[in-house]
Amino acid sequence: MFRSVRRALCAMAAALLLPLAGAQTAGAAAGAADAAAAPGAGYWHTSGRQILDAAGQPVRIAGINWFGFETSNHVVHGLWSRDYKSMIDQMRSLGYNTLRIPFSDDILKPGTMPDSINTSSGMNADLAGLTSLQVLDKIVAYAGQDGLKVILDRHRPDSGGQSALWYTASVPESTWIANLKSLAARYKGQDTVIGIDLHNEPHDPACWGCGDTTKDWRLAAQRGGNAVLSVNPDLLVFVEGVQTVDGVSGWWGGNLMGVAQYPVQLDVPNRLVYSAHDYATSVAQQTWFSDPSFPDNMPGVWDKYWGYIFKQNIAPVWVGEFGTTLQSTVDQKWLAALVTYLRSTSAYGADSFHWTYWSLNPNSGDTGGILNSDWTTVDTVKDGYLKSIKAPLFPSTGGGTGGGGGGGGGDGTRACSATYTVTNDWGGGFNAEVKVTNTGTVALSGWKVTWTYSGAQKITNSWNATVTQSGQSVTATNAAHNGALSAGGSTSFGFGGAPGGGAAPTPVCTPV
Repeated sequence: MFRSVRRALCAMAAALLLPLAGAQTAGAAAGAADAAAAPGAGYWHTSGRQILDAAGQPVRIAGINWFGFETSNHVVHGLWSRDYKSMIDQMRSLGYNTLRIPFSDDILKPGTMPDSINTSSGMNADLAGLTSLQVLDKIVAYAGQDGLKVILDRHRPDSGGQSALWYTASVPESTWIANLKSLAARYKGQDTVIGIDLHNEPHDPACWGCGDTTKDWRLAAQRGGNAVLSVNPDLLVFVEGVQTVDGVSGWWGGNLMGVAQYPVQLDVPNRLVYSAHDYATSVAQQTWFSDPSFPDNMPGVWDKYWGYIFKQNIAPVWVGEFGTTLQSTVDQKWLAALVTYLRSTSAYGADSFHWTYWSLNPNSGDTGGILNSDWTTVDTVKDGYLKSIKAPLFPSTGGGTGGGGGGGGGDGTRACSATYTVTNDWGGGFNAEVKVTNTGTVALSGWKVTWTYSGAQKITNSWNATVTQSGQSVTATNAAHNGALSAGGSTSFGFGGAPGGGAAPTPVCTPV
């Protein structure tokens, strides 16, 4: 009733990468703070309206949706154009700290393989031959390495389309429960995955508190949430709303009015986060958009449907999806009002609403994305609206940048190497990646890579390192999050430049 199809597939033709427009360096995005002391380490829990990390520090989810695992591709979209690591690096460089990954139960069927992953020229090379679940493992691991947390979103029972209820004739509740438990067990002990969104956008005939076990989403969420926690009690359980409560309708998944009378009750305390979805007119019209007092009426609308849960200190509230093409004036006013309502990080810190924007993908039919249609450059206007509600990144959870401690001392050897790879070259410009490996026998606390171009190449942007250039000489130093390398560990950074066509230089790595 209120939703058009946003999950349109785009053509599977691989596109040449363009230089990242407006991308910040990872060093600037990370700031100078010590990652080890930053909030977000370990598993999380709730206290009133806040989410706290393992040390009791409040955190704010300020992230983005990257969809595709729920479609017939059975994998996140865009890998026909780019390497998954460069896409996650870019999310980090833009200041998003959490990744919501929609999926369908199809990816849990044995042997389900992803479609449309480009593995030419070394792109996505480590994904070749992997199942969809194995690709998800890789994405989770690299996101954690980059300091991003992951929320897994059971978006659809199958890749055919969205369902009103959490089950269908072909995917019964028993399958839903079994698959939720399977994922909870799969990532047990990997605190990059901080929770599971039980089912995306329940809507009519789904009800909240009606008591009919075939339709009452609140009761189903308790069954599903407790199943997750029975396997992995450290996870957060994210529960969306429905469409209609007591005759009052709203967005699919966006109506949490029933929580006041019928709260979700889980067996493990302090694990529940309520989730709402909210959209603009590019998705569908709602009565509040034509109210004469718009947009001043919107805080009252949000208070009614879901904001009261936060304001009454009942539980944390996460706006798991919101988005717009931003083409109409109404939509622009809506997004500005919503960002204000969600509370700026500078004024309120982590005592705020949580959010993940829909979406990174440009091929969302009625919202578009943060990325433009080339899958590389950024819609800086849309991204700019979100600036005030972005929040600090989280500590790395290991992967190629794992290992702590200082570098040097004792009888060990401190050494590193670097390899330079041109990932794309279109003549007028190029993108490249440098892999840094600790070739010594002790951990390193930092590194520096230098090289000299033989031609007129100039670095135009970079990520995951601080890159400077003087004439033909280039120096790259580690970012705050990837300087520590255990023996044998590796990390990478990337950059764009112009012109293309030059010979690849030979980089030299030095421990620092």
